[in-house]
Amino acid sequence: MKHRKLGEFDVSAIGLGCMSLSGAYGGALNESDAADLLRAAVDRGITFFDTAEVYGPFFNEVQVGKGLGSLRDKVTVATKFGFNISDPKNPVANGFDSRPEHIREVVDASLQRLGFDHIDLLYQHRPDPAVPIEDVAGAVGELIAAGKVRAFGLSESDAPTIRRAHVVTKVTALQSEYSLWTRDIEAEILPTLRELGIALVPFSPLGRGFLTGALSLDTIEKGDFRHKLARFQSDAAAHNQQLVENIKRIAAAKGVTAAQLALAWVLHQGEDIVPIPGTRKIERIEENIGAIDIELSVAELTETTDAVRAEDVVGGRYWS
Repeated sequence: MKHRKLGEFDVSAIGLGCMSLSGAYGGALNESDAADLLRAAVDRGITFFDTAEVYGPFFNEVQVGKGLGSLRDKVTVATKFGFNISDPKNPVANGFDSRPEHIREVVDASLQRLGFDHIDLLYQHRPDPAVPIEDVAGAVGELIAAGKVRAFGLSESDAPTIRRAHVVTKVTALQSEYSLWTRDIEAEILPTLRELGIALVPFSPLGRGFLTGALSLDTIEKGDFRHKLARFQSDAAAHNQQLVENIKRIAAAKGVTAAQLALAWVLHQGEDIVPIPGTRKIERIEENIGAIDIELSVAELTETTDAVRAEDVVGGRYWS
């Protein structure tokens, strides 16, 4: 397994996004099955795992803690705060809450659910317009000083916000969606990260499964939130599938899968990038790991980049 630097952490070149374990993409795994998957990932060299209080909500951190507790010294685990989860059935309905007192409450609760004595990387899950980012960064800085957290991260923040936070408490990583069909961060955010020495952790590097070329909209489980996403609606999906066919063609010529090519493309965008594809299947973990050793020539990289141009993708990232 190749490794990359994520601030002070030495982590596997790809991590594992754990959101799907608790049911975002259909049914949840029970604690035992989730633990088996997580330990199998470690056995295969994965050392970086991503969770959040809102996943489940709350249950995902329990799954991760139970699965990785006995391997704590071998792994780097990230979690997140930032939502007002007053209704577990609709955990984001009540918006954001990054008040310093709430951050402290969330960290204590997350540590209890995980069963850890510290959180390696703590992200603000989404910017909170009601709370100055300086206050957020200051609160996390205090938690770092107290030994409850090792490093501070942001998620889906814009460049000015990243700069303001970084002045108060060093930002180790930014987590944002980044893939062949989502490249919004390239113009301003990615250059800002590199100027400041901040790593990028792309979530959904496989376009929530669409870029694998193996996803059938007819077989997406009931309750899977992709049913609501704009790019997965019938007309948009039919159009976007033609872009995926471009990826499949290039991948076939290379002797790899479409998923591996899409992940290899992300990895080739810089050594400061650690994608976190999610899955509930061992065979997909193994397939994803195979992307790490794929070498793309300049011509192959250019062809892959041009295969899915942002202006050709139909539908927004979420609902529109």
